[in-house]
Amino acid sequence: MIDPPSIVYMGTPDFAVPTIEALHNSPFDLTWVITQPDRPQGRGRRPAPPPVKAAALEMGYDVAQPENVRDENFMHNLKERNPDFLVVVAFGQILPVAVLSIPRRGAVNVHASLLPKYRGPAPIQWAIMRGEEITGVTTMLMDHGVDTGDMLLNLETPIGISDTAADLHDKLARMGADLLIQTINGLWKGTIFPRAQKHANASYAPMLKKENGRIPWHRSAREIDALIRAMTPWPGAYCLLGDKRIKIHKAMHIENAKASAPPGTVVPGFPDELRIATDEGILSILELQGASGKRLSIKQFLHGHPIAPGEVFS
Repeated sequence: MIDPPSIVYMGTPDFAVPTIEALHNSPFDLTWVITQPDRPQGRGRRPAPPPVKAAALEMGYDVAQPENVRDENFMHNLKERNPDFLVVVAFGQILPVAVLSIPRRGAVNVHASLLPKYRGPAPIQWAIMRGEEITGVTTMLMDHGVDTGDMLLNLETPIGISDTAADLHDKLARMGADLLIQTINGLWKGTIFPRAQKHANASYAPMLKKENGRIPWHRSAREIDALIRAMTPWPGAYCLLGDKRIKIHKAMHIENAKASAPPGTVVPGFPDELRIATDEGILSILELQGASGKRLSIKQFLHGHPIAPGEVFS
């Protein structure tokens, strides 16, 4: 009988929690969990543990939180563990070759795209924003580059017409956890072999900034709908009506609708409906948030804040 592989796990946010749960329920020997330090959160700015730390402690694992993975003490302790595999899911620090070379059988990463497309920190959002119909998860052996290592397994899933980044995040996190278990099994048994990425086909998904959520009314209604879904829940899609900031939570592009007004202009619609002209087509706003800070249906919002045709969003 083959002994189970020993694993050190590195992960931090909610996306990485299903994988540690899958490892915990697997026959593998999970020996150590590495995550980011506690960070201030909320209005009180009190330090809070990352989701992976909370999950790991509840399961009874030793947890380390190095400020820098290049720290000599951390490196020494990792070498002492002598793991077969390092499993990395959204850890949050770039790992140097000195760390990647420690596990005997390699460092395996779970990435939320079909590599080599959408390398980088925000693959879920950019896939939605760019109108992709299919995405997925990929496991790979890590190297010195950003998501450039040899691929191991991948799994596809469609992007639904109403999927937000939050929806896809949860789905891909579960898929990635299952795929990771298959990957470690295959590597340990010698049934999976790495294959190089086609680097010429690579694309990059850079870190999102708040300004990425600004709605470009000069784009098509379909593209704006995709942007709104991609920016949900963070950083959120927004625009201005006069000097008031409006956050758009949900919208729908109206097929085959044509607007004669300039992009951003409110056009006539049914009662309790807000239609806005775009460069191509009309966008119907379904849920939004104004100065009150409450997320409201368009019917609720318009009862307290009527918006007339001809007004312009920017």
